[in-house]
Amino acid sequence: MASGRVCGLIRRKHLQNQVIAYRPIGIIESRHTLKEKTPIQPVYARGCRGKAVVFEEFSAGLQDLEGFSHIFLIYHFDRAGSPRLKVRPYLEDVEHGIFATRAPSRPNAIGISIVELVRVEGNVLWLDGVDILDQTPLLDIKPYIARFDRIENTRNGWQDAIDEEVARARGRRGFEG
Repeated sequence: MASGRVCGLIRRKHLQNQVIAYRPIGIIESRHTLKEKTPIQPVYARGCRGKAVVFEEFSAGLQDLEGFSHIFLIYHFDRAGSPRLKVRPYLEDVEHGIFATRAPSRPNAIGISIVELVRVEGNVLWLDGVDILDQTPLLDIKPYIARFDRIENTRNGWQDAIDEEVARARGRRGFEG
């Protein structure tokens, strides 16, 4: 039992110092050039069209994607600023731990959005519901599959206390679309 604990400590120490590098598979294009005018979440970005241009070397991986209505885009928050462990999210005037928010100033600047896949043309994915800044590096794409991804009867932490009308107004952040 003790040797298992020691191995766990050694592995944890190794992982704490490990650097993991990713390279983009494409670029996300949108009409959003200013953070303060970019909708906060895809649900408040309906009508915000954009596209993901997948680099040619990865385009074969798009086969059969057109059969899905929605996809996860996993991307790098390349303009997020310094990481912070406590942030004041757009919906509240109090701080929360970064892991209880979707704020971009994370220890690992990784973003995720579920967007509507309008169509696929070669290596270009045409999208709706884009809440991502123009020229954001795309790291990965995964299909949204309701059978696996939809969860009923969830708890949403501090978000459950936020009025939806207020959330919608703040979430659009001045986007005129």
